[in-house]
Amino acid sequence: MTKLFNTDGTIYMGSQRDPKGCSVGLFGVPYDGTASFRPGTRFGPAAIREVSNGIETYCPQLDRDLDDFCFADLGSVNISFGAPEPVIDTVKQATETVLDLGLKPLMLGGEHSISSGAVAAIARRHPDLVLIQLDAHADLRHEWLGSRYSHACAMRRCLEILPSGNLFQLAIRSGTRKEFEELRSSGRFTRTAEDLRQRLAPFHGNPIYITVDLDWFDPAIAPGTGTPEPGGCFWSDFADCVSRLRGHRLVGADVVELAPHLDSSGVSALLAAKVTRSLLMLLGANNLADTIGA
Repeated sequence: MTKLFNTDGTIYMGSQRDPKGCSVGLFGVPYDGTASFRPGTRFGPAAIREVSNGIETYCPQLDRDLDDFCFADLGSVNISFGAPEPVIDTVKQATETVLDLGLKPLMLGGEHSISSGAVAAIARRHPDLVLIQLDAHADLRHEWLGSRYSHACAMRRCLEILPSGNLFQLAIRSGTRKEFEELRSSGRFTRTAEDLRQRLAPFHGNPIYITVDLDWFDPAIAPGTGTPEPGGCFWSDFADCVSRLRGHRLVGADVVELAPHLDSSGVSALLAAKVTRSLLMLLGANNLADTIGA
């Protein structure tokens, strides 16, 4: 594990390095090799960790505290900058390592292309996996700027390795005409958190992976991302989504596309750290004596 993860630097608040006795394993992937507009997401994992001590460990919405369970910050994956394919392979290996430790993986990006590596590893163990995408963009391109593994192709690559084909894309607001035609005809386009709750009803008990691209949020509250898109969602929308996921079986998650240097206020990093806190609690809930109810 020491060769795979770099443990230098700050850890996420309340975490420990030793995975023994933990239920969730957090790790970073500092990569932005396919950035198509504004780079800088390679600094995302470090920024989330650094500002995490600026928020409380207690979440009043979920009535849970990070002190209620043990989780590990395993460090950041050692990757080589360049083509995305070897990075995605390394992410898959890292996710498999986290799963082998008996932990639920929570990945901090980094750009969105890395998600397919984590999804591939989890889907091998959970063929009935349901994938939920919070994103401004559909990410359904077959290729972008000459690469099939661009961040703009993230969900296309995930669909190729998702045996169930169960993908719900929440509040997407940007994409090509073809992407939106596919979104609508496939039934994957999910407009609201309540819509998501209804769509998930037949899948209660199925393993769920949620990927959160921070450009899902409106740039008014999250300007620190490489491809901001006006007309986005706010914290209340995310909180609503979290409420609808209570009682479901989350087995993995990621938070991607934070480019902290694009937001001098630091608010985008704080938002990402708070999103991370919510996901940690949802992932850890199944391991608490008093599990979050439906």
